[in-house]
Amino acid sequence: MATTNTARDTLIDLLHGVERFNTEVFPQNRELFASLANSQSPDTLFIACADSRVNPSMITQTRPGDLFVLRNIGNIVPAYGEMLGGVSSAIEYAVSALRVSHIIVCGHSNCGAMKALLDPEASNLNKMPTVASWLRNAEAARAVLEASDAGPATVRSLSEQNVQLQIAHLRTHPAVAAGLARGTLTLQGWFYDIASGEVVVLDETSRTFIHVDEAIAKLRAQQADSASTA
Repeated sequence: MATTNTARDTLIDLLHGVERFNTEVFPQNRELFASLANSQSPDTLFIACADSRVNPSMITQTRPGDLFVLRNIGNIVPAYGEMLGGVSSAIEYAVSALRVSHIIVCGHSNCGAMKALLDPEASNLNKMPTVASWLRNAEAARAVLEASDAGPATVRSLSEQNVQLQIAHLRTHPAVAAGLARGTLTLQGWFYDIASGEVVVLDETSRTFIHVDEAIAKLRAQQADSASTA
């Protein structure tokens, strides 16, 4: 009975949150929601893990309407044709219908999916056949780490390698490939550390993760180069 009451209390808390949204948050942002009532035009598709500790809007300090968010176990993007379904259709819709300019794949620290890849037995993966099947889309990331001489794989190193793998999988999707060919779409990989709040960004040239300020500086330099050659 105590467990039932606790669960009921949680639901009541959620409903109180809805009340506060209706009475406080919504009235303060009425114009924003009015502008979003009939259409959306996000600039970015943000692919993140379903982990409850990862909040894309808080991390990026964005408002409703800014991000088209796709979340699943392990921030995974199956290669095109492998598992056509919700992930593939969301990517296609974001690029072809919403015409997003950017796709970000964001991994994170202490990721349960990456823990399961590293140690399936300890994670009781045999009791979750659907999850086990889904995680095969990240298996290549573990294979790369095991073949490298960088030392034993950790959850963080696997998470970072998985971000690189899913970026590669994105490139196999026709809508993404077309956007990249036209120069209307950019891809970027992130890693978010929950304990420190730090976000690092994948530099595809060096295949390493760099600090946000360095990533910003690189993008500004690219903008300057583009402006000078225009």
